[in-house]
Amino acid sequence: MSRGIYIIANDKVTEQAIALLNSIRLYDRDVPVVMIPYDETYQQVADILGDKFGVTVYEDLDFIKRLSQTLQEIFGGEFFARPNQFRKQACWFGPFDEFLYIDTDIVVFEKIIDNLNYLQEQDFICCDYQHRGGITNVFTPKVIEDQVFTPEELRSIFNGGFWAAKKGVISEQDLYDSFAECAAHPEYFDFSQKTSDQPIINYMILKRVKRRFNIVQRPEKAAGSWAGTNKFQPMEGYKLFDPDNNQPLQYLHWAGIRIQPGCPYWEIWEHYRYLNEAKPTFYQTKAEKKTFLNAVRDRFRKLKANL
Repeated sequence: MSRGIYIIANDKVTEQAIALLNSIRLYDRDVPVVMIPYDETYQQVADILGDKFGVTVYEDLDFIKRLSQTLQEIFGGEFFARPNQFRKQACWFGPFDEFLYIDTDIVVFEKIIDNLNYLQEQDFICCDYQHRGGITNVFTPKVIEDQVFTPEELRSIFNGGFWAAKKGVISEQDLYDSFAECAAHPEYFDFSQKTSDQPIINYMILKRVKRRFNIVQRPEKAAGSWAGTNKFQPMEGYKLFDPDNNQPLQYLHWAGIRIQPGCPYWEIWEHYRYLNEAKPTFYQTKAEKKTFLNAVRDRFRKLKANL
């Protein structure tokens, strides 16, 4: 039985992808990683990740395009903020019998593939506290009013950036049918913060996968993972500890947070990005660059006015 990790990336997220792969390889030198191209501008990141980490590109690129186009056509091309996020659904049809999908705005703190051991008894697993925030960023209250899901089922909602499953649990037709059902009821989904695939994949899993498990709901619970949580404490080796759950973090996810100097846990991301290489001595955020350019323009205007 083959196991591996899928990521989705293009050249724009090269820095994030390097940080993620540095963290994966620190704890696991051998696990195969396959990259699904987010769009057509992926050769730079593919070359870097291939040379440094042995990452390969998803073999059937024609299938990815067909899958993505079909899923977009069901809803319409302008419905989603980031429709290419749905390319990650190619995970279900790739080379691995059991797989873990990871967003590039994540770093891991352990041999993360070992979480697939839960698939001995489950068909789908996740590991986050998305459900604690209610149904926001996934569903609207309409799913409760129309009894689409029970309160117990809604406890299974998850973040779309980190999840694992078995190949074959979802068929290509399951994907198309799920999207068609969702397209018939857009009022069920919360896209207010520009989420794209998360509401739809949650609907599909809750409707079509009965044997699912969120690791944080085990008896001993599990650590949190969102970088927007300010309670995590530093541990030796650039890891983090969750005092609320009395456990070290398995991974950290900057979902909805721009990774840049001054962001939460920047020193953690910076460490993994520049693992085994020299760190830059100076960073400029977009805001700092804008301020600098404005200062230059003001100076130029003053000089011009005095001519």
